[in-house]
Amino acid sequence: MKGTPSFGKRGRLKTHIVCRRCGRHAYHVRKKRCAACGYGASSKIRRYSWQNKKVNKERLI
Repeated sequence: MKGTPSFGKRGRLKTHIVCRRCGRHAYHVRKKRCAACGYGASSKIRRYSWQNKKVNKERLI
């Protein structure tokens, strides 16, 4: 068939594969960039201050 039933089989292209640097399934094949660690875009590891929950530093002392 070439009609409506065949259109569902079109969207099976791989977008993300396992990253060589961080090992997570976040490397975008077409963008050539890891969404988790930033491999392919920069040599520095992708990291943001908002990623970890803020902890009251005074209570840890």
